[in-house]
Amino acid sequence: MKPRAIVISGRHAAGKTSLATQLLNRGDATLIEVPALASEVWTRNRKRASAVKRAQLTLDSESDGHWLAEELNKRLMNDNALGLLVVDGATLVAHVAYLRQSGWSVIHVHLDGSDGALQKRSGLRVSGNSDARECAPMAKIADVVIDTDRCSAPDVFARVLARTEQVRPLTAPPLVDVLVGGQYGSEGKGNIANYLAPEYQVLVRVGGPNAGHKVFRAGAQPYTFRQLPSGALGNRDAMLIVGAGAVISLPTLLKEIGELAIPFDKLMIDPQAMMIDQSDVDWEVQHLKAAIGSTAQGIGAATARKILYRKPDSEVRLAKHVPELKHYVGDTIEFFASCFSSGKKIMLEGTQGTTLSLHHGHYPHVTSRVTTAAACLAEAGLASRNVRKILMVCRTYPIRVGDSISGNTSGYMSQKIDFGAIADRSGIAYSELKETEVGSVSGRPRNVAEFDWSQLRRSLILNGPTDIALTFADYLGVSNREAFRYEQLNEGTLRFIEEVEKVGGIPVSMISTAFNDRNIIDRRMW
Repeated sequence: MKPRAIVISGRHAAGKTSLATQLLNRGDATLIEVPALASEVWTRNRKRASAVKRAQLTLDSESDGHWLAEELNKRLMNDNALGLLVVDGATLVAHVAYLRQSGWSVIHVHLDGSDGALQKRSGLRVSGNSDARECAPMAKIADVVIDTDRCSAPDVFARVLARTEQVRPLTAPPLVDVLVGGQYGSEGKGNIANYLAPEYQVLVRVGGPNAGHKVFRAGAQPYTFRQLPSGALGNRDAMLIVGAGAVISLPTLLKEIGELAIPFDKLMIDPQAMMIDQSDVDWEVQHLKAAIGSTAQGIGAATARKILYRKPDSEVRLAKHVPELKHYVGDTIEFFASCFSSGKKIMLEGTQGTTLSLHHGHYPHVTSRVTTAAACLAEAGLASRNVRKILMVCRTYPIRVGDSISGNTSGYMSQKIDFGAIADRSGIAYSELKETEVGSVSGRPRNVAEFDWSQLRRSLILNGPTDIALTFADYLGVSNREAFRYEQLNEGTLRFIEEVEKVGGIPVSMISTAFNDRNIIDRRMW
């Protein structure tokens, strides 16, 4: 592959430095400032310093401008992994011509502007005729000339960036896999996410701290993720993203960052993510906790404020307003674009379950957001055309959060049973089920029901999954905990999986048999 360079030329105060800085901040570019490089070369060759401008003029005169290409080629020889070079301050046609002739793939950007606009930006008098005359040859040979009177700095960056992308984000192959719950939440998504995490370079989470995703840890207590992606322990090298549609409890998030020792460069939070205030929690405790069995974490109230308080003097706090998060806040949309261009795989982890969806659940016993795969993509800022797989997670016996502290129901379930019945059928001790089946966030005993085939069909239609992950297979027989291959599952489980595939028309690609370090039978073909 040819070495790549963006050469920036243009009139004084046209925005060359601003563009170079933006390109550099993407993290995959190296900045070369032509005047500074000329001074360095002059000092090295002549063993004495010189004024920067004089050094560049002398080198240009002595070498007819080919010194720049020679120096960049030396750098390339010393660093084969040298990525995109941003060459700021080229002034001669020869600078660009010799660079092209020596084998570089060059994008030459020339920035222009009117005398009045340039003078206003710089605060100095711009000599229009001489400046424009000197720049005219560079403008003539440039790949693109941008009028900065009519384009803001972000506009210029967008136009240049599009020319650097070897693979365009919109034409890149699908790289996003979505993990979504197919029932009322607590389907075991965290366990599946942790298992899959090593296959991805980027892990994304949306939703809020009302959903606890529990992950097994060998030799330690399970860890419950409430804000960060659940694969963070399964893949320490992955970049973690909290999307714009997320709702954040600052104490919960900072606790997870501290406990998991997440470095600044491994977590990015969208600046538009909503922050929960204590007043949000207080309102939900007063109005929703007893009424519908809400976990009362403040997510709904915070989301409502984000919608209702759209005015200049609003007290709404977004992630970009929080000093404690300033090192983590970044443009997640442009980051995703860079992932598509560079071929990085992304796993998007949804929270809660499809039947808790605000619009598609049993109102009013619903959550404050839409929980389908499409909604998770929208909250994260990812387009459907980038999706490769949608994995819908379902339990053998669906559960939902327990009834409220005042005894009010937490919501509809088709055919409620109790865990005593599951203990009798499966051979799992009732005491174990009673200890296990409490809410990760609420701490209340869960409600449980027979598998709801009607719910399965509806969730399939709403999410359009490519695969199903079936969890809690041991509830269909404790002997399944000893199954490490598909054929080792008991006969009743095999028949159950066949029926799920018959109703769904898609494969049950993953089966979780227990909560330990080897608990997943992986039947995927991807």
